[in-house]
Amino acid sequence: MTTSVYDFDCQTPGGKKKSLVDYQGKVLLVVNTASRCGFTPQFEGLEQMYEKYKDQGLEILGFPCNQFAGQDPGSNDEIMAFCQLNYGVSFPMFSKIEVNGGGADPLFKYLKKEAPGALGTRRIKWNFTKFLIDSSGEVVKRYAPTVKPKDMERDVKKLLA
Repeated sequence: MTTSVYDFDCQTPGGKKKSLVDYQGKVLLVVNTASRCGFTPQFEGLEQMYEKYKDQGLEILGFPCNQFAGQDPGSNDEIMAFCQLNYGVSFPMFSKIEVNGGGADPLFKYLKKEAPGALGTRRIKWNFTKFLIDSSGEVVKRYAPTVKPKDMERDVKKLLA
């Protein structure tokens, strides 16, 4: 039985398995991302938040997804290069995944179950849906794609305190 996000393994862009237990004790912000989305500029705010709070225990984990209007069609290497060149992303990014449907990544199935969206929906509506997880691995809150990183800062700071 799955009890926390630490029960999951994810794949790095290079194809290596990475256990989320490596982030135990950290506050996590898990985001499904895209390179060609109207919300793509949120990478800038996410990176600023990461730089500001990483030494206090924040980790931001990005998961590229091409399920919404084909807005992340590149290879893992192309996506990583885009994020680094255009937004200076230094927080961990993972291999491209699916977040909805039969091929949905197990981590995102769990996140959607633990923090349903509006009206109890489990589907992720668009890129840049964000999940905030406390330092014990419990999913605390889900944020809509329209919520900017700066608007989550108070919640992040509370968990880091």
